[in-house]
Amino acid sequence: MIGNTFGLAALALGWKRSVWTWPVQFAAGLILFGAFAGHLTGSAGKQVVVMIVAVLGWIAWTRGRKEAQDGSIAVRFATWKERGLMLAAAAAGTVAVALLFKAYPSLSWDPWPDAYIFVGTIVAMYAQARGMVEFWFAWLLVDLVGVPLNFANGYAFSGFVYVIYGALVLWGMRDWWLRSRATAPALEGAPA
Repeated sequence: MIGNTFGLAALALGWKRSVWTWPVQFAAGLILFGAFAGHLTGSAGKQVVVMIVAVLGWIAWTRGRKEAQDGSIAVRFATWKERGLMLAAAAAGTVAVALLFKAYPSLSWDPWPDAYIFVGTIVAMYAQARGMVEFWFAWLLVDLVGVPLNFANGYAFSGFVYVIYGALVLWGMRDWWLRSRATAPALEGAPA
């Protein structure tokens, strides 16, 4: 419950483009790692990634917020090339991690969903650290698998929190979408 509450706070801070989203996300990752370790390996591994990317995101956003007039991180749409690279990395990474999980069955009771969640989290957080609006889409795609997986494994509170995340993600996506349109010139290759 505590880890998910921290996660909600981190999402709200990310929506507001506050650099404090990263230390709060790190704390959420640490707490949730302890909750998932030994049961949902993909979800526990996801929390390790969350903590690593939280450190990298803190560094990127601390540097990047100087670019925005209001002191928050500037947001933008990814270019088509960046989107293609993220999709290719997500697909290849999911296959590679699932095969690893299948080769070592003790790492995961269900290799494909665990791999999808693990790799999808890396892609989403990478996009968030870069201030890309697409990070919201990536989180929605991760949640489509993560929510049912949490319910199926008896983590009902986490499942319900991720339903709330879904609503917040939609509002955050809208906010970042509008900000990217209002504050930045159109990027070459970005949607019109």
